[in-house]
Amino acid sequence: MTTKFRQADWAEPLIFELSNKGRIGYQFPPLEPEINDSLDPENLVPEALQRREAPNLPELSEIQVLRHYMHLSQMNYGVNSGLIYPLGSCTMKYNPIINEVLASHPKVTGLHPMQDDETAQGILKLLYTLKGYFLEVTGMDDATLQPAAGAQGEWTGIMLIRQHHRDNGELEKRTEIIIPDSGHGTNPASAHMAGFKTVEIQSNDSGTVDLDALTAAAGPQTAGLMLTNPNTIGVFEDQITEISEIVHDAGGLMYYDGANLNAIMGWCRPGDMGFDVIHSNLHKTFSTPHGGGGPGSGPVGVKEFLADFLPVPDIVEDGGVYSLDWDKPKSIGKVHGFYGNVNVVLKAYSYMVTMGGEGLKESSELSVLNANYVSRKLKDLKGYELTYDPEKPRKHEAALSASPMLNDTGVSALYVSKKLLDYGLHAPTTYFPLIVPEALMIEPTESEPVESLDAFIEAMTEINELAYENPVELLSAPHNTAVTKLDEVKAAHPKTICLSWRRFCQIMSDE
Repeated sequence: MTTKFRQADWAEPLIFELSNKGRIGYQFPPLEPEINDSLDPENLVPEALQRREAPNLPELSEIQVLRHYMHLSQMNYGVNSGLIYPLGSCTMKYNPIINEVLASHPKVTGLHPMQDDETAQGILKLLYTLKGYFLEVTGMDDATLQPAAGAQGEWTGIMLIRQHHRDNGELEKRTEIIIPDSGHGTNPASAHMAGFKTVEIQSNDSGTVDLDALTAAAGPQTAGLMLTNPNTIGVFEDQITEISEIVHDAGGLMYYDGANLNAIMGWCRPGDMGFDVIHSNLHKTFSTPHGGGGPGSGPVGVKEFLADFLPVPDIVEDGGVYSLDWDKPKSIGKVHGFYGNVNVVLKAYSYMVTMGGEGLKESSELSVLNANYVSRKLKDLKGYELTYDPEKPRKHEAALSASPMLNDTGVSALYVSKKLLDYGLHAPTTYFPLIVPEALMIEPTESEPVESLDAFIEAMTEINELAYENPVELLSAPHNTAVTKLDEVKAAHPKTICLSWRRFCQIMSDE
């Protein structure tokens, strides 16, 4: 089928449209059946499985294939290729190349997870050492590196809380997990998957936990509280010791969502705030790549009284010899195959070693400085506002609201984000956290120099001015991207969504 590409809808040709009949970019060596008859494809593949006709593949030269996929890769946006990636609550810091060098070393990639412990001492030592660093940063007593992502880390942590209450004979009455209304969306999902009901409590005027609401919610039915500190709007919970006392006095446990650990790393530790369980996103806080569906790593740390419940196997050391310990009768069991996502863990190890303690501390300091620099420059523009006590310093992220702009001009936060694409900038997290109307969650991290921050601020300022002068231009954005403004309802409809060449051909023939 030959269909003319419509540039209005598709700015880049698909590889099938580059095809020219008879053009090839490969050459196989001639078969020599006289040497080995088994090389004949008809002998290698059973007749029932042999194709009756050649597959419908594009016909291209090698250089065409190379250029096509190289160009597609250049269209991708990432920390390594684009100016600032302000994805609030999903830290997207730069991943140093040294991390990739370590994780792709042949002595690492050549290992097999089934080989005997005595032949894998090097990797076991690295993982054990990383666990020690993790405990030092978080203030916990023991940990597991198995969980493959933050969400799985959350679920693992809540399962540990569940096992604790079961061990105490209180599981039947400890049925509720308390979650602030500013919590991450994965928090209630993880609690429900672990078999608990969730109780949402409202934030106070400062955007932090309302102690009266928490006191009213906590009781003999409370299994625990899920909380991140600083919280989702970037404000530090300065009454964290009182929060911990209320939950512990009710018999519940404190769970720390480590998504925002980048704000306090090296300065204070969740374990010292009263938290009993913590997960951290190695693929956020400690630089390893994040996004696109993975890979990730969400290790879980616990206080000593929960250590017996950690997943198996555990990596232990005895006299300089490392091994996997399966002897944990109270364990919740395995939550991931083998040792977890070792590739991601090794990148975090590399980051911690190269940064050192002072480097990690400076990283947090700069992430806080950058977030406050951006939010202070933008909060007084007439189209944006910093909700929940705007004079209070933010930590590593700040949630601006575009409500004034929407009320004055009809331009919502969605179109601020779309217009940023025309500047070659990735949009921030939009419409989260839910307690901030028309939210634009901005987290520049420590990776960006002041020139990048100024470019982002300038773009946001120009968008603000444009909203009041010519809102129609924003409502039709983006204009400079490979694919311009989409009909979002149509794009999401199962009859029009296009994820394959075959589906594209069907859509085109129907029209």
